[in-house]
Amino acid sequence: MADDSDFLPGDGPSSGISVTLAAGTLHAIRARVGKRGVSAYLEKAARRQIERDNLDDLIADFEKTHGPADPDAVAAKRARLTGDGDSSGAGAAA
Repeated sequence: MADDSDFLPGDGPSSGISVTLAAGTLHAIRARVGKRGVSAYLEKAARRQIERDNLDDLIADFEKTHGPADPDAVAAKRARLTGDGDSSGAGAAA
């Protein structure tokens, strides 16, 4: 069998592990997807987090080379992307 490092997130065979979650978190997940949907839900959540971590790495690399992004330019782009007239970002969902 191939090493786990040979697969990209979301690829390869399933592998069982044990995870510990706060009772409230597990309850909220089960309420949303049922008992049999927990693994798929956590898989999707983990892939989203990996994507976010990778984006954070890209932003850090960009800022290392070019300096920090201009907050006003970021707010203007955010308003344009969300169609929100409020460019402060306060109206955008977190």
